Amino acid sequence: MLRVLCLALCGLLTHARAEPGALLRLGMDIMNHEVQSAMDESHILEKMAAEAGKKRPGVKPIKGITDMKVKDVKLPVITLNFTPGVGIFQCVSTGMTITGKSFIGKNMEIIVVLNITATNRILQNEETGLPTFKSEGCEIILVSVKTNLPSKMMPNVISKFLDSTLHKVLPGLMCPAIDAVLVYVNRKWANLNAPMPIGQMGTVKYILTSMPTTTASYIQVDFSPVVQQQDGNAIQLADAGEAPEFPEDYTEGSSQLLLSAALLTAELALLQKSFDLNTQDRRVGKLPPQTTATLAGFIPEVAEAYPKPKRLVTQIRINKPPKVTMKTGESLLHLHGTLEMFAARRRGKVPVSLFLLEAHFKLKVQYSVHENRLQMTTSLDRLLSLSRESSSIGAFSEKQLMGFITDFLREAYIPAVNDELQVGLPLPDFLDMNYNLAELDIVENALVMDLKVD
Repeated sequence: MLRVLCLALCGLLTHARAEPGALLRLGMDIMNHEVQSAMDESHILEKMAAEAGKKRPGVKPIKGITDMKVKDVKLPVITLNFTPGVGIFQCVSTGMTITGKSFIGKNMEIIVVLNITATNRILQNEETGLPTFKSEGCEIILVSVKTNLPSKMMPNVISKFLDSTLHKVLPGLMCPAIDAVLVYVNRKWANLNAPMPIGQMGTVKYILTSMPTTTASYIQVDFSPVVQQQDGNAIQLADAGEAPEFPEDYTEGSSQLLLSAALLTAELALLQKSFDLNTQDRRVGKLPPQTTATLAGFIPEVAEAYPKPKRLVTQIRINKPPKVTMKTGESLLHLHGTLEMFAARRRGKVPVSLFLLEAHFKLKVQYSVHENRLQMTTSLDRLLSLSRESSSIGAFSEKQLMGFITDFLREAYIPAVNDELQVGLPLPDFLDMNYNLAELDIVENALVMDLKVD
């Protein structure tokens, strides 16, 4: 009995485990750009150099050197490598000149070329749930040292002095620079899990599914997005079966964001009511006049009921959540709803229902990015089915209306849907990413954005 309960519980836990609705791969292109930008923005080496000669509470002065200053800091060259299971190994190559008065009473210059190395471990902050880098094992490796001290006179003394001085000065001067750079990088994750609006209907926020993982080629961050209605109720992402995966043909070192069809479906569920339509315009696009006389050309019974032409009033109600499907190179939006047509009456009188149809149609979707939001533009792919639910003009075959309704959807309904879609769908806010540069690709059950740096 205990074994049966255990198996049942394990099955429930497995079923309940959230599959990622979005995946992020950070390649070396973005990480190089971010670390270099943080180094440039922070001016940290210059700041460390400016602080070097100042007295700091609790820090003992270095013996054998007074009036110490650091100048001529060289532009750093940064090299990064992924460390599987850990994060990023970082090497900063730079140089500087240390000046001051030496123990022999003369002005001293030490010209140093060095490498600063550290491992930047990627973690998940327990309080915020955000990715965060933390440096470990900072070391200073001297590449070359030149000085104007008279080493020929006292080679052992000078050598010992230089070695002692540099090992005291450099770690305290340079290692905090690594930490300071990571502070800048970590700040750029701060808004990642903040709720972002989808029109006036709700929000989406990108929550980490688990701790980021590191391979030899990239860092992967898995998201379980939370799509929430205005009233606070969450829309569950549908189980799409096999979890979507990145294609393998992207350039080594590049970065991608994958958005699942299930995520896009959940986000569009927020806009379901927005896809309803009421129209009573006599003229719609390139269509003939929207009157009972035009409709009678498809259903002769309309002419018998309305010998004098009446303006048509059309209502479309989407009664099932929209669904996005994707296969390589193609994305479709499936809509299920009702289409009801009325004959308008004189002002103040309620229009008369002619018929009510159940309709299923699908739209082709094209994706783009504008102002860092995902944009969708649709066009009618096909009207899949029509079924009559009620009719005040007698029985008729729905096939008679397929052409008429198809034209109406194309000219009147699709433009209205595209207007609503202009709100755009929010994208993960991290590292000041400029999504406008991304190249988009539709794959099996997902949209992949090949990210580019400025």
